[in-house]
Amino acid sequence: MTLSLIAAVDRRLAIGLNNRLLFWLPNDLKRFKSLTTGHTILMGRKTFDSLPKGALPNRRNLVLSRQFGWSAPNTECYSSLDEALGHCTDDEKLFVIGGESLYRQALPLADKLCLTEVDAEAPQADAYFPGWSSEVWEEVSRERHPSDEKHPYAYAFVTYRRRKR
Repeated sequence: MTLSLIAAVDRRLAIGLNNRLLFWLPNDLKRFKSLTTGHTILMGRKTFDSLPKGALPNRRNLVLSRQFGWSAPNTECYSSLDEALGHCTDDEKLFVIGGESLYRQALPLADKLCLTEVDAEAPQADAYFPGWSSEVWEEVSRERHPSDEKHPYAYAFVTYRRRKR
């Protein structure tokens, strides 16, 4: 299994406020869809609740919840990261899509980080992506984009790979 964390982060690694994304970047949303479609996504229940239409189409949706008996259409619910991972196959591509506590749990197990690094600082945030070390992670690609009429901030699509253990 390949385990990737995918997120859009500001300069301080902020990712959200009140269970909402900090930035509306159409190209980031397109990249997210392109990378995750046809694969498995794993999220916490609050992240799931923030999705406007529920489970994302054309993906296997796994949701972590501590709430006994929680369920939603087109999802599989698990009570822990280990339990969810135990229901994935060796050849599965799994993307953790949030939130903060799930990113923190999954980072030590991840193979890749697929980040949109926004060249800005959100005025307010209450959720953050965990910090990581360049001793553990190496940058393998960076695609820079300037601000434009649809994207108020410059940003870069950056992929990091875990260095050999």
